[in-house]
Amino acid sequence: MRLLLGVLVLAALGCKGDPTKCEKACRNYAELVFWKQADVEINAAPTAERDALRKKKMGEFTHNLSKGVDMCTSKCMSANNDKTTNCLLDAKTAEQAKKCAVADIPENQ
Repeated sequence: MRLLLGVLVLAALGCKGDPTKCEKACRNYAELVFWKQADVEINAAPTAERDALRKKKMGEFTHNLSKGVDMCTSKCMSANNDKTTNCLLDAKTAEQAKKCAVADIPENQ
């Protein structure tokens, strides 16, 4: 659920009309943010349960991404924001991606 919310937040920020670039930015954000939390949960699990938990998390990630990536991409294309998109494409950590995603939100929102 958090992944979907993150993708929707990202959708409000977006990029210029390049659908390929927008989809990659949406996917990068979703992947970085989701796996940061999922890895914490997986590493906290007993060693014998980690592989099964990782498979379960992969299923959750895939399901949530498939539900939100098209909307995120569409919103991204209409938002016309190359700065945020490029930032999201360059992000290597969840923290960097989150900073990109909130950088252009006016403080009054």
